[in-house]
Order: sequence, then structure tokens, then C-alpha cells
Amino acid sequence: MINKLPFDYTIRRSARATKVRIIVTANKIEVVAPVNATEKQLHQFVVAQQQWIMSTVAKVIKRQLPPVNPISYSAGSSIVYQGKSYLLKLRATASTHINIEFANVFFVAFVPHHLMTINHSEAIKLALIDWMKKQLLRQVTHWVKFHAHKHQLFPRAINIKDLKSRWGSCGINNDIQINTLLIMAPPSVLEYVVVHELCHIQIRNHSPQFWELVAEHLPDYQQPHRWLKQHGNRLMQGF
Repeated sequence: MINKLPFDYTIRRSARATKVRIIVTANKIEVVAPVNATEKQLHQFVVAQQQWIMSTVAKVIKRQLPPVNPISYSAGSSIVYQGKSYLLKLRATASTHINIEFANVFFVAFVPHHLMTINHSEAIKLALIDWMKKQLLRQVTHWVKFHAHKHQLFPRAINIKDLKSRWGSCGINNDIQINTLLIMAPPSVLEYVVVHELCHIQIRNHSPQFWELVAEHLPDYQQPHRWLKQHGNRLMQGF
């Protein structure tokens, strides 16, 4: 009799797989197996790993990114920045435009007096995005300077872009683009994406040699790589 499990899983056979492994994300449980493995063998393996799977699922759910798209940008809204969630506070100001400050434990939006009495959510949102793009450019520039010299991987230009389906890219002229939304990811994830695109200056594909180059810069690159696999869809929801 086949053991029933409290969860569903999918099977993906791979010619490159030499042993069975289980990948747990926020959205699914996937069994990656050699092409000659039978379904019975794989099910028995999953049954044997049931407790580990359940524990890992619980950890993934616990680590899930907080909501990244508040309904309204107002006092008390939750703002995600560098993988953590911070409350938004409002302060009236005599200035003619909204200014954003980060106080390490919360965000402050200084809102002109004439906007305080009307719906200023969209204006605050745009001001926050502008502030975050500037912060992201500083951080990307830092990681480029930190890693580029190791193998002379110098980009011609660094651009922060509102990319729809990718985290970064490296153009034929060695211009790198980084997704604005990465400002909401943990710093290690941003560093990984920057290194990933820098390595494409030398190797344009995702061959084993490419990943070896990435590992020379970031020996633990698989951890932020997995983070993007687990949380990427949620992060792509945007501001």
C-alpha cells in the first residue's frame, strides 16, 4: 500500500542528476531524480524524508518576505527594505515636496502641509521609490568596486531599471542593469546579482565555468540564489 502524505510533490527527471534530491520552496515541493529512477523508489524516498520536508516547509514559510506592496502608503504602512520590514511615519514640513529619511528602525516621510489634508499615498510611494533607487545605485556601485578588480570585470555603465521579469542583465557593451526591486532583498542577494552580472562580462552563458567564476567571488552564492528562487515571485509584485 502506498503511504499517503500530507503534501503534494512533483517529479522532475534530469539526465544530469546522479542522485535523488528534494527542493522545497514556498510554492512547491520538487523531487529531482535520475531518469532511470522509478516512481515507487521516489515515493519511498519522499516518505523517508517526510519529517525533514515538513520541517523545511515550516522554515520556508516563516522566512517568507513580508508583504511588499502596501495598499496605502500612509502612517503605519509596512515598508520592505533590504529584506526587513519597517514602519512608515509621517511628518508635516514646510518644504514644497516630499522628502524621505530612513532612521534605521523606521522610515519618515516629510509631507508638505498642503498635501497632509488630501490623499498623498501615491506621492509618498513615488518619493519612496526615488529614494530607494538612489540607495540601490550606491549599493550596487559599492559591490561593483568590491568585486570587479578580482578578474577585471569592469562594466561600462551601471543602470537601475524597472525590469519586469529578470533581476539583472549584462549587455553586449558590458553595461549592467539591476532591477529596482532588489532594494527590498537582503544585501547578500543584491551582492549575488551584481556578481552574477559582472561574471557575464567574461562568460556570456551559464556554463559550469560561469558558476565557477561566480563561486570565486562568492563561495556561498547558492544561498542567495535559493533565496531568489523562494521569494522572487513575491518580490516581483513590486512597490
